[in-house]
Amino acid sequence: MTPKYTRDGGRFHTGRRRFIGTVAATGASIGLGGLTTADTNEGFPPTGSTEWGRSVSLGNGEATPFTTVTPSGIPKYYGLFIERAALEGLPSADALATASEDEYTDKYGANGESTIIHHKWSQEFFVPFPETDATPVTFLGLNWNPDGHPPDGVWTVPHFDVHFHMLPTETVDAIIGPAAPTYDLPARYIPEGYARNPVVDERVITDMGEHLVDPTVPEMNGGTFTNTLIWGAGDPDGDGTAELTFVEPMLTRAYLREHSGADRRAIAQPETYARAGRYPTAYAVRDLPDRDAIAITIENFEQFEGGEFSVDDLTRREPNSRRGRAF
Repeated sequence: MTPKYTRDGGRFHTGRRRFIGTVAATGASIGLGGLTTADTNEGFPPTGSTEWGRSVSLGNGEATPFTTVTPSGIPKYYGLFIERAALEGLPSADALATASEDEYTDKYGANGESTIIHHKWSQEFFVPFPETDATPVTFLGLNWNPDGHPPDGVWTVPHFDVHFHMLPTETVDAIIGPAAPTYDLPARYIPEGYARNPVVDERVITDMGEHLVDPTVPEMNGGTFTNTLIWGAGDPDGDGTAELTFVEPMLTRAYLREHSGADRRAIAQPETYARAGRYPTAYAVRDLPDRDAIAITIENFEQFEGGEFSVDDLTRREPNSRRGRAF
């Protein structure tokens, strides 16, 4: 049976979210629906202000992380550039399971690592982003999941997990799961409309952390999984209080194969973040026909204040658990 993610009606906040600045970069307010943008796909990402990271081999092509800044040095895009050839020739679950000792052995290497994550075989890469100022984003965690991963019948189709991590690689590399969290996740850090996995022992996932999902996404309500945004959380300080630690577009191979134009969507925001900094408020998937490629980006970075104590958090703990928020 598929676990049912449900919203906690007491989690929504009436106070303002603690961020500084506006969304003037696009001229659109950030909501929960799609966004339009004046950016065009031609010549994307822009030359002169884009730095490229290390390429990795994926399918019959390559995938490369990049960052783009404004003329004044403000982060504009963190992205993954995927050649369309990379969508073909990808390893099957059987190929990953039976790989020889000299292939798929290093998540930090060009061919990635074959590993079981979410109970399914995955080809995993850890690749650093070129550095920019004033954002917490550190590295790309890319997973090709030939058979998908649980929940069964929801995400068990071939897809990519594109993690924009906000922690050092060694911290994420040390995460082991599936496991129950040993921390409290304050309500003020949970993005609006998002929920925790009702299966507590499955919340923390190896090499990633805890996943939060919007339970209204189509695939959890009888629809088709194509493009879904996940938020991630963890306790990097080990102080018993979690914070948001990654944002993750999940994209099916079928969606990417058929995609054209630009699909730009808002990123749901928490009341505040644990640490001050610039955080993304939108993400996009752009078809780049002139380069026979696709770009997956987080963007529209806004400056947020650091976290503050909220009395609401005192009332949201899981029954029979020393730590955790009631679900």
